[in-house]
Amino acid sequence: MSTNAEAVTVLITCPIRAGREEQARREFSEIIRVVVRDEDACHGIWLHEDPENLQQLMLIEHWDSKEIFTGAHMQTPHMQAFLERAAEFLAGAPDFRFWHEIARAT
Repeated sequence: MSTNAEAVTVLITCPIRAGREEQARREFSEIIRVVVRDEDACHGIWLHEDPENLQQLMLIEHWDSKEIFTGAHMQTPHMQAFLERAAEFLAGAPDFRFWHEIARAT
């Protein structure tokens, strides 16, 4: 269990435009690299695709708090630039869900 009571896991599902799947994977892979490298409050991001629907991506992200994710993180220059580019490949608004860890086995 996390020692930070405010720590949050963010699950994001993203609908992708038909024919833009490869662009979406590239763009997400690059922004993940930048965020994990540059933002200390981020403790990992995993990108998944639905093998039955390649127009659906899911991100699992670990952050120090929801407030950091929705505030400072979303206002960084790299995220602002990514969000502008995302209009090219997203088929609609991403769905954001925030979760708190209650148990863990490793």
